[in-house]
Amino acid sequence: MVEPYKLTIRPECLTPYSEDWPTPTGAEVAAAMRLAGFTGSTAAKALGLKQKAGPRTVRKWIGNEVEIPYAVWALLCDFAGLGQIWRHDDKSPSAES
Repeated sequence: MVEPYKLTIRPECLTPYSEDWPTPTGAEVAAAMRLAGFTGSTAAKALGLKQKAGPRTVRKWIGNEVEIPYAVWALLCDFAGLGQIWRHDDKSPSAES
């Protein structure tokens, strides 16, 4: 029997930005993309990346070659249903759980 793939994202990556905010790993970026139902191309388009270089940039995030910027990560989390992590109030869906 095949084990189901676990989508694991550290809770501290799902918080409003601060100087000590931990950058998500490539695996965490990939997990958020899976939750959002994105491929590299659809993620690039939804996140407003340039058409030609966008999918390559997404691959670099997943491959841990470059860090995903917080603002882009926050949008990806929102698309993935993880809430509006940039909010400091209790109106974010992630704050309700």
